[in-house]
Amino acid sequence: MSNFSTLAVEAHDLVKVFPRGNVRALDGVSLEVESGTVLGLLGPNGAGKTTAVRILATILSPDSGTATIMGHDVVTEADTVRRIIGLAGQNAAVDENLTGRENIQMVGRLNHMSWNDVKARTDELLESFGLIDAANRPLKTYSGGMRRRLDLASALVARPPILFLDEPTTGLDPQSRQDLWVVIEGLVDGGTTVLLTTQYLEEADRLCRDIVVIDHGRVIADGTPAELKAKLGTSVVSITLSDVEVARHAASLIASLSDKDPLIDGKTVELTVENGPAIAVNVLRTLDSENVTLVGLALREPSLDDVFLTITGHKSEAESEEERAARKGKSPKRRGADDVSPDGKDMA
Repeated sequence: MSNFSTLAVEAHDLVKVFPRGNVRALDGVSLEVESGTVLGLLGPNGAGKTTAVRILATILSPDSGTATIMGHDVVTEADTVRRIIGLAGQNAAVDENLTGRENIQMVGRLNHMSWNDVKARTDELLESFGLIDAANRPLKTYSGGMRRRLDLASALVARPPILFLDEPTTGLDPQSRQDLWVVIEGLVDGGTTVLLTTQYLEEADRLCRDIVVIDHGRVIADGTPAELKAKLGTSVVSITLSDVEVARHAASLIASLSDKDPLIDGKTVELTVENGPAIAVNVLRTLDSENVTLVGLALREPSLDDVFLTITGHKSEAESEEERAARKGKSPKRRGADDVSPDGKDMA
């Protein structure tokens, strides 16, 4: 674990239960974020990620447990905490009836900045986030990627040393997501500490120095991306069969070739092994001897998706939903523990 003196964010045994439906959104979550780094809070929709961020951002109070931001308690020193954090959520917190410039200026004034500072900071952020040409356009004319960049810019008006990004790239097209990654990397290079919640395995792998994986409100794994992937082995043998039943039969035939159980996802079977090339040959021989015909075979290094699948027994299905929705140009319908409001009511 990290040395206390370098910790920007620290949480111990956070518990949060929403009365309606008795939803236990957090069930003893602990995490630490070292100054100047990115911690990825990784998990599927409903895992409790947003609830954790809301507690750390003083929007919600925990039922039990403690959390501090740069040594300040999020419950007893909430006003101080709010002055040193920035928050960009899943949905752009912007006013449709204002221009991009007016939105950033509004946030600056709400942070009690002088008008001269607000104007200078607004111009700086519009330039940094590539929004200068659209600065005076109504927000309703902005694309999804532009709105997300504006939301992030607004969260940085007061130059907070701590930034919470709650699924900042959800629903964006691949290019807009890549663009936002570059912005986040630049912020961290400048010394900003980031807690990033995400369902995107690739995103966590690229941006995060450390990762905490949560599912059903509990921490189920933590470590660096490399450490988590190293727990799986050196290679993944992936085979594709003609249908689900054949895949299940194939999995039973090759299970003895690894000390880890094969993972079945529809027509695909994946086997994590130490000696990939040799095992791949054995897979082919074993299936051929039983007259099982392959549609495809691939050999690759383990990914964070493999980590999540191994730990939880299922893929991050919300990610694939959003990928499909992004291709169709709309946001997916998502529900779970994080779709419950502070008063316990469902949030559509």
